[in-house]
Amino acid sequence: MVTIEPIMIKGHFFTAVTVCLPKTTLLTISNGTGYIMCGALDVGLLNSRLVDRKIIAGRAVGVKTIDELLTAPLESVTYEAEQLGIFSGMTGVEALLQMVE
Repeated sequence: MVTIEPIMIKGHFFTAVTVCLPKTTLLTISNGTGYIMCGALDVGLLNSRLVDRKIIAGRAVGVKTIDELLTAPLESVTYEAEQLGIFSGMTGVEALLQMVE
């Protein structure tokens, strides 16, 4: 099952997507600038083989719901996210707000 829902954070809209798969759930929250995702995101791949795409993204591990993704600290972020002021340890909400400011 796939669930797509709009969420608002401090007046800014984002899209939350939950994909239920056998034995795992994929979680993402995005806007037109970038996204945060559960532990399935391979930040190392984005920073090495896809660096030319300049993807703004962050990864939180151990999260099982969209609410947890919003409040969990990011474990890793892409180089491009760092250029935007997004760093490991920020919560999902803090990172998302950096994507609109």
